[in-house]
Amino acid sequence: MAVTGVTSAGGRATATPAGSAPVRLPTAGLLSFATGSVGMGVWVTVPGLLLLYFLTDVLAVPPLLAGLALLLPSVVDVLLHPFVGHLSDADLARRGHRRRLMLVGCALALAFVAMFAVPGQLRGIPAAVWVAVAFVAGNLLFAAYQVPYLATPADLAIGYHERTRLMGFRMVVLTVGILLSGVLAPLLAGGDDPARSGYTLMAVVLAVAMVVTMLVGIGGVRRLRAAAPPPAASVAGRPPPGLRTLLRALRDRQFRWLVVSYLAMATTTNLVLAAVPYFAEYELRRPGLTTVLVAAFVAPALLATPVWVVVARRLGKQRGLLVAQAAFVAGCLVLALGRTAGLGTLVAAVAVLGVAFAAMQLLPFSMVPDVVRASGADGTSRAGSYTGVWTAVEAAGGALGPYVYAACLAVGGFVASGAGEVVVQSDTALTMIRYGFGLVPAALMLVALFAQSRYTLDRTATLT
Repeated sequence: MAVTGVTSAGGRATATPAGSAPVRLPTAGLLSFATGSVGMGVWVTVPGLLLLYFLTDVLAVPPLLAGLALLLPSVVDVLLHPFVGHLSDADLARRGHRRRLMLVGCALALAFVAMFAVPGQLRGIPAAVWVAVAFVAGNLLFAAYQVPYLATPADLAIGYHERTRLMGFRMVVLTVGILLSGVLAPLLAGGDDPARSGYTLMAVVLAVAMVVTMLVGIGGVRRLRAAAPPPAASVAGRPPPGLRTLLRALRDRQFRWLVVSYLAMATTTNLVLAAVPYFAEYELRRPGLTTVLVAAFVAPALLATPVWVVVARRLGKQRGLLVAQAAFVAGCLVLALGRTAGLGTLVAAVAVLGVAFAAMQLLPFSMVPDVVRASGADGTSRAGSYTGVWTAVEAAGGALGPYVYAACLAVGGFVASGAGEVVVQSDTALTMIRYGFGLVPAALMLVALFAQSRYTLDRTATLT
């Protein structure tokens, strides 16, 4: 029987039988599934945008120590996320679904509040320890939700383009979550003059939104699985051995290059996000522009996502992603010019980054289920192991980005301060604030572009 869709390296077909109508997922199920990304968007956006600044300019943590407080928890998460992936695969084998871990992951909202509700007597090193512990707990709970959530496209009996459509819905709603949280969080925290109490209020308000949307997302997973149930063989029997499936995922050449590329992309985008408050306050000398820059980054991403879905269908996901990475590099080089380029030019450059960011969220996330399906007929049963590695890389990028920027601040001699304190930064510190926002992310994105060019699955896939 002829088969169309993504094929494995050995030529084994893994998708829809020819002659059968391709499954089209219901819009209501897609929307409820995508709603789960709002809570995820809050987690990946707000800490990336505000946590480094919260440590250095509110809790008086020196920049290098603040960077370590964000980086070291990531080491724990990188080690444990693949184990979460195995637990997700085990749940699929034993229960026929992955929703149990997702329910556990809804406790992420509590860790989010704890991270910003630092006791008033703590500052400096003790405050950094408090934040780091809450960050570890939050990232593990994030993985408990995100790993089975991202395994859903690989679990479903759908084809190459329908997986892109599914992730397109997710990306649009995720971008709404990023936009709202990225704009509201600085305002709730206190705008131009943030205080500890403002950060606590911000965390509580956004945590409520996280819980509600994550629960809706779990209902969406249930609806999609009812519309396109996984093959019976993938949800029955003993759970696959964790170490064996993890090693198999890491030996997958296509997956390795995709992971390396995404690590560089995640590091770069999180670096840029962490740098925004510093760039607005010290380079543009207007802290209130933080909200403007975040909106300029995220709003174009929302508008561009449907366009990238069309680009993926016409040109392929790989070509579209390479174009986006090149555009991101160009935008970063403009930002390196700083305020001499003019505010309008800088905002336009940030908008270019936002358009590219949309592709860098949509396309790699829809490539992962392609890789899982192409890995063999039993790929669905191992999807959790792949997405466990993927979320570990996502967490690593989320920590590495702020750490790299913190290192730039430390090299420049940036002076940390407490809430309400005024310090004068040196010319070297101001230069590193600008270059860390422009030249460094441009270099990192070139690394991502090189790694992505080694990914070849699109060339061997039949795009149906």
